[in-house]
Amino acid sequence: MNILNPFQQMKQSKVFLMICLFLCNAIVRAQVSEEDRKALLALYENTAGASWTNSWDLTVPVSDWYGVTVKEDKIVGIELFRNNLVGVLPEELGALVHLEHMNLAFNQLTGKLPESLDQLTHLKILKLEMNRLKGDLPKNMGNMKALEEFTAFNNFISGNIPESLGTLKNLKVLNLSSNNLRGSIPASLGKLTQLESLGFFENSLDGSIPAALGNLENLKELVLANNRLGGDIPYEFGQLASLRIFQIQNNKFNSFKNLEQMNTKQFLVFDYDKGNINTKFKDVNFSKTRMADTKFEDVENED
Repeated sequence: MNILNPFQQMKQSKVFLMICLFLCNAIVRAQVSEEDRKALLALYENTAGASWTNSWDLTVPVSDWYGVTVKEDKIVGIELFRNNLVGVLPEELGALVHLEHMNLAFNQLTGKLPESLDQLTHLKILKLEMNRLKGDLPKNMGNMKALEEFTAFNNFISGNIPESLGTLKNLKVLNLSSNNLRGSIPASLGKLTQLESLGFFENSLDGSIPAALGNLENLKELVLANNRLGGDIPYEFGQLASLRIFQIQNNKFNSFKNLEQMNTKQFLVFDYDKGNINTKFKDVNFSKTRMADTKFEDVENED
């Protein structure tokens, strides 16, 4: 009978402990729900995952898949920026109810946005710019109560801007520029008191600018250029004390008289149809105001 000395016993105990820790860790990492895993697999299969720039090894735990963030067994992040996704977003994405961040910008996504997106009530960041998405925005996007940033510029999205976006009280950035949106700007957007950046550049929007947008006291950037907007500039825009970038050129406004209510010294960028304006700007200092073309670029660094 072999009797282990204390040193050997301690060594074996350490080995046993390491094995237990490894197995426990593997079990913990594998605890993402089957529903969540199926949702990711649907995304992979519908967007040619095998051809992604950084593809997923489906044999390893979900927590090891490129761009997927898992926290406490829940999928909370998908970061697939510029990753050669080609295809249509699946309805199964709505099953990822704990998702907080999703960046699918700068890919080749097509088709309509899934109606199931409105189930992502914890989602804070949704970035879909520079794709080929088309069709209407989901009407019930207002259900995404946690949303703070929604950017989908440079796509082919059409239809009207959903009224329900005006219920997203936490929204700070809304950029739907360079699409095919039509109709009027919903007055409900005037309820977005946390909004800092609003971009509808280069669409087919018409009608008057809602006076309610004058309630957006935190708004720093307002870009409405290259549409078919008419009527007067709202008198209430004189309340936009935080505004720094203001672009309204290439529209069909009847009058710019109410621009006199604005303190134009505050602007870093101020673009308008100069030839059609007879208004006297009391405070503007054009030597310090940059007149610039509107460009939208993703702020993320390229690899």
